[in-house]
Amino acid sequence: MARHSRIEYDLMRSQSAPARVLIVDDDDRERDDLNTIVTELGYTAEVAENGEQALEKLGSTEVDAIVTDLIMPRMDGFTLLRSLLDRGDLTPAIVLTGFGGIREAVSIVHDLRAFWFLEKPAQRAALDPLLERAIAQKRLMVEAENLKRQLGREGQLEDLVGTSEPMQRVFSLIQQVAPTSTCVLITGESGTGKERVANAIHRLSPRANAPFVAINCAAVPESIIESELFGHEKGAFTGAIRRQPGCFEQANRGTLLLDEIAEMPLAMQAKLLRVLEDSKVRRLGGNEEISVDVRVVAATNRPIEMAVKNKVLREDLYFRLNVFNIDLPPLRHRKQDIGPLADALIRLLNKRNDCRVTGLDPEVTALFMNYSWPGNVRELRNILERAVIVAREGPVLLQHLPPSFHVPPAEAPIAAPVAKVDDSSHLVLEPGKRLPEVEEAYIRFTLKHANNNRARTADILGISLRTLYKRLAEMAAAEKSANSAVLAGGPK
Repeated sequence: MARHSRIEYDLMRSQSAPARVLIVDDDDRERDDLNTIVTELGYTAEVAENGEQALEKLGSTEVDAIVTDLIMPRMDGFTLLRSLLDRGDLTPAIVLTGFGGIREAVSIVHDLRAFWFLEKPAQRAALDPLLERAIAQKRLMVEAENLKRQLGREGQLEDLVGTSEPMQRVFSLIQQVAPTSTCVLITGESGTGKERVANAIHRLSPRANAPFVAINCAAVPESIIESELFGHEKGAFTGAIRRQPGCFEQANRGTLLLDEIAEMPLAMQAKLLRVLEDSKVRRLGGNEEISVDVRVVAATNRPIEMAVKNKVLREDLYFRLNVFNIDLPPLRHRKQDIGPLADALIRLLNKRNDCRVTGLDPEVTALFMNYSWPGNVRELRNILERAVIVAREGPVLLQHLPPSFHVPPAEAPIAAPVAKVDDSSHLVLEPGKRLPEVEEAYIRFTLKHANNNRARTADILGISLRTLYKRLAEMAAAEKSANSAVLAGGPK
């Protein structure tokens, strides 16, 4: 390390409490020698005889660096580092290894993200610069974490924006779960930003430098979803001309988002559950089991308990995924975020479309605040993208909005179930109608509202596009059958 850096570091250390180093070694003599070196270097030393004692110490004491042996009774260094990684504890650890264990030590540095390794017995001249750098790294990590928390309180976390109380709760949950390897289940209406939350969890986690892979379970045909998830060998089926790794292998050491998990076929859910339990996959057409280290995040826009009750989602898979739930509020429940969201989206869209739009005109802001936003943040983004392109510069005015944009009254939001069209923008519930009739009328109304855009209709209804097509086909078949019955009963 350069001399000026050492002077700056010493100054920083002298202005605050001495850094605390945890020494973990079952050998009394080695432990005492390390204690002496650490103390002479100006740090405060904590000692533990094995991994179990170390975890107890870490439960009550904050440390800046760990120096640990690998081979110890009760809990060895391997298990200690794995436990720390699973807990999301990113304290830098320097691994001590005996002669001949260098290959294992290198593997641990790579697999368990240890800071560095030293051959025993550790010498002061070698340990000193490593401790310096490890402690400096820990303090940078703490500063970065504090900055992220501050940004969260100010209304932005990664790509997420919101100062409202519901979004602040979401930010807090993301920051709590991100450092761990726990499964997360993200729920919320379509368009609320579930994939962005999954991405934020990944980028704030120790896996941030590894791949983030997302798969939409509703968009993959049932015939190929197993191959997409687990991969296939050459010749596994017609058209399999080469070996192809699946999403689990692609996301190894990283994060896999299973979007629209409730749309996954039940038979596939059983196979997924086994992979989650064993952390091993077998490619389609293969015999070898492949170990994978993947953090799984699942998302769904369905009411999750109803999906389980209706046997669309396996109960055992639900319990396996729902270790940590983050429920995203719809935009209509956090309207104070519309202004900050619009500003952030306009900045992004300006850059993408080479525009210079300055913000929302007050009339547009008032219009947005009175709208129910059935498509949530995705709908806001789509409307703003069109408005930015039309406006090019200056504020977004009413004439820049889509002609179809309108504002249903707050007491009769578009999402209310209805049975009859009253005018172009309202539906009225009529008592005495059967539920299938109400559902069919609402689907037709929503389709009309979305200008026959089936993808947007599915988003507003909170169902997959595949489910919408299936329902429309059923409605068409029923209508055709009714017409045939009328013709059959007509004059001969």
